[in-house]
Amino acid sequence: MNSFKSPFRSPLFWRLLIFFCIANLLVLVSSSWLTTRFIAFSTEQDINWTAIAQSAEDAYDNGGADGLDAWIQQERSEGIDATLYENGQPLRDIRLPGNLRDALPGWLNAGHNIELRPFPGFYIAVQQVTGADGHTRQLVAMSNSRSRIPRHMREKILLGVQLVLSLLLIGGIGWWVARSVSRPIEAMRGATRKMAAGEFATRVDRQWSDAHDELGQLARDFNTMAERIELLVTHERGVLQDLSHELRSPLARLHLILDLAQHSGDREKASEHFRRAEHEIARMDRMTTEMLALSRLEGGLPGMERDAVDLAELVKERVDAAHVEAQARGIQFHMSNGHPVIVHGSGVLLERALDNVIANAVKFSPDNGRVDVIVDSQQNQARVCVRDHGPGVPSDELEAVFRPFYRGTNAAHAAGHGLGLAIVHRVMQVHDGSVVARNGEDGGLEVTMQLPAVEAA
Repeated sequence: MNSFKSPFRSPLFWRLLIFFCIANLLVLVSSSWLTTRFIAFSTEQDINWTAIAQSAEDAYDNGGADGLDAWIQQERSEGIDATLYENGQPLRDIRLPGNLRDALPGWLNAGHNIELRPFPGFYIAVQQVTGADGHTRQLVAMSNSRSRIPRHMREKILLGVQLVLSLLLIGGIGWWVARSVSRPIEAMRGATRKMAAGEFATRVDRQWSDAHDELGQLARDFNTMAERIELLVTHERGVLQDLSHELRSPLARLHLILDLAQHSGDREKASEHFRRAEHEIARMDRMTTEMLALSRLEGGLPGMERDAVDLAELVKERVDAAHVEAQARGIQFHMSNGHPVIVHGSGVLLERALDNVIANAVKFSPDNGRVDVIVDSQQNQARVCVRDHGPGVPSDELEAVFRPFYRGTNAAHAAGHGLGLAIVHRVMQVHDGSVVARNGEDGGLEVTMQLPAVEAA
């Protein structure tokens, strides 16, 4: 199976991509605006029309028309288009907008300096200047705030501004994104360390696990894993405590029996003691086997194989297997002849559960009694009901009979360890089913197991 997941379905991918695009957009907009404002500010601060007019006159006085041409080219390279006028005529041509060309004669005849800003980012000046020959001339100059600084200088300024803004904006947004990613990871790292130290109740805070991205999913998966580990460890500890408690009595009896056998002077009595010891050893062996089975069920049975199982046929097989023990006490089985009931699960585990329930019913049935077994399905639920006609269970103990090692007051002297129904309960759980016990109206205990049914093929 291909486990590849497209990054376009990743909320974290889109979050990082959007932040990256926003950072670049902010860099472009901010650098453009700041560069424009900087150039306009530089133009407003640096233009000295009087000095420019004097430099133009000096160039003309010293070099004539050629000197003025060289000066004009130099000023154009710095963003100023200018020339000198004498007697209302330009000494060198200058390109003026139509509306300014019409107004220029009036400005030249005004006889004083004029500085105008007809529209934003555009400046025009008329400066009176006296040459070395004593003639009065006028400087007519225009400057655009965007072209006041030379091109190579503008490029350097723009590049520098963009670089600084890129570092500030991308660095700031990158720091925020890195922090938003690293904080939940650090929280999960801390939770992992606590788990490793034995604090199995540790969970990642909801502040991180409620996030709707991969990190939030990872935090939720961690919490699910932690809950499972805590449950398993708690169960294992409980199993060890219960097992140590339950083994204490048979071990004490075994020790006493062996001590009696060792000090017995009668060979026949010693043999009897050894037979009792074998009985206790067999009892402990059955107990540990059942405990291992229950522990494996509590572990969740990862990778458990599930197949289509005919529950009606399986019940019939297990009833037939129990006939030998039942007939020895004159107990009869009464089984309903139902149609096939198909479930999806482990035949081995279901067989174990049925054996425990049927054996329990036989154990508590009176001699020459009867055990009723019903198998049917209703509303997509398979049902197996096993009822004996024994003493039943006190009503306040009906739920407790499914706890490990629990033995009801009516079963205090019966054989067993109180694990059979606990195993049945866990088998039903791993099959998404349930099991309940209730007393029959005319006595006896009725155990009903339910689990999802599937349609027969």
